[in-house]
This record gives sequence, structure tokens and C-alpha cells, in this order.
Amino acid sequence: MEKKGYKNGINRREFLQTGAKLTAAGMLAGFGTTRLFGAVNSSQMGTTVEQITLNNGAKMPILGFGTLYLNGPVGEKCVADAISLGYRLIDTATVYNNEEAVGVGIKQSGIDRKELFVTSKVWVEDSGYEKAKKAFDTSLNKLGLDYLDLYLIHRPRGDVKGSWKAMEELYKEGRIKAIGVSNFTPAQINDLMKGSSVKPAVNQIETHAFFQQPGDREFLKENNIQMEAWSPLAQGRNGLFTNETLAEIGKKYNKTNAQVSLRWHYQRGIVAIPRTSQTAHMKENLNVFDFELSESDMKTIAKLDLNTTQFPEWE
Repeated sequence: MEKKGYKNGINRREFLQTGAKLTAAGMLAGFGTTRLFGAVNSSQMGTTVEQITLNNGAKMPILGFGTLYLNGPVGEKCVADAISLGYRLIDTATVYNNEEAVGVGIKQSGIDRKELFVTSKVWVEDSGYEKAKKAFDTSLNKLGLDYLDLYLIHRPRGDVKGSWKAMEELYKEGRIKAIGVSNFTPAQINDLMKGSSVKPAVNQIETHAFFQQPGDREFLKENNIQMEAWSPLAQGRNGLFTNETLAEIGKKYNKTNAQVSLRWHYQRGIVAIPRTSQTAHMKENLNVFDFELSESDMKTIAKLDLNTTQFPEWE
């Protein structure tokens, strides 16, 4: 996966609120209510972080931190900063080539490993029973961890069932707390579940205001598989950060387009993992639990759906 140019006016939130300098604890005030089944609250370092319950009983934060393109010293600092602000879900992958940096950032944060939910993914080139097991060990070593909270098949390519068999064994050994998939369609999940002993706990897919995937959401809900959004802000593509509809909604609550978008994910029960290298934006992304979008707002955002990917180069 290579990052490619995309001319789409993706300037990061030109109207960033002056309130972005609030402390993480202050920003998370009011983070106690939830519409999510099985949600629980846990207090960490003065910050309340809401979690959802996966189909195997594991607890997963509803909002996390993505690390795509965050490599080297920058990646280390970003991960450490994100954790210090209150993020507990950290998402990486073999193909991101930054697992070592993520691991260093985790260590620099000084937080108890048990307080974190760390995700990585097996890439296509490592698909298959033996390769997937080796790839998992490599990821764990690079991260400097004893176990992963979630391990995903990154793409539905190659020997998927061989990879899944390996992951099922690692899960039963306790080396992974939950296993799942990424970028799988309902048909591909149904095929994977045939003959499998463990149901995927998560499917991480593209979903945002411009590609809402209601059919996939309904399928995952019916099968008790958690939907997780990679690039929940569409990386600003199609002008998400300056979209007039989102801006009008945001004015009512004194929130940015990004905050409206993340709140929209939250109210739909979707885990989101926005990625940023800017501390102010990390804070901004956390500050989405002190307001609630109305039913009218939700219907208005639903009309933004273009029903098409904003990342054609990744298909």
C-alpha cells in the first residue's frame, strides 16, 4: 500500500476551535452516556474512556488512534502524545512499517500495558497458516509486547482461511484477545465463517460521511460483529473538513466538521480510529462526547452518502 497524491482540497479544519487547547480531562467531560449495547466505563489517569463489548466479551475503546504514515521518531512521539491525552486504542499494521515506532511510543507513554488496546494486521504477502504465524511473532517482537488485543486479516486476499486457522490457534492460546478482519464484504465473511470455530469480532472497513455502507453495517450488526472505520474522516477527501452541510451542523454545537463526523460515527455505534500528527487535532478528535447530534442532524448527514469509495487507489 503506497500513499498516492489526491488533489481534493483536504486542508485540516481551517476553523479549528480555540477550545482545542482544553485539557484532555476537560474535553471528555460528559463522556458517561451511551447508546451502545454492553458499553462500560473505566477511569484512567483522570480521563473517562468509553468501551464497547465485543462478541467474545473483550472490551474495546469506541474511539482510538490510527497510525498509518506515522513512522520513525514522529510516529513514536505521536503515539506517546496520543496515549498521554487519553487514547487507549492504538491501531497499526505490518504494511504500515511502523510497528517498532508504535512500540517505542507505547513504552514512552509509561502507561500500564493492560490499559491499552493494541491492534495490528497481517498483510497479504504473509497470508497462509505458517506465514501468518511468523508474521504475528514478527509484529509482536517489533511492538515489544507479549500479546495483541486485536489481530486482523488486512485484506481478503491470498490464503485467507489458512491465516484464519493460525489466528484461531493464537487466540485460543491467549496470545491474541480478539481476532477479526478488515475490508471484507458480507459474502467474504460468510465464506470465512464456514468451518471456522471463532467468529470475527471486528470488521475494519472504509466508512465515513461520503461512503456510509449501510448494508454492511446492518449485516455486521445482525451477526454481532463490530464495525470499525479506518479513515473515519476520509483523510479530508471530497472536502470533508470544509463541507458546508457538516459546518452548518457544527455551528449549532460549536464543533468542527471533524468533531461532527466523529460524533456521527459514535452515535451509530462504530469504532473510529482517526489519525493525525498534530497534538491540537488529537485533542479536537477526543472532544466529541459533550454534545449529541439530533435525529434531524443524523438524517441530514445520511444524505451526504455518495455510495462510492474515496480511496479508489486502494481497491
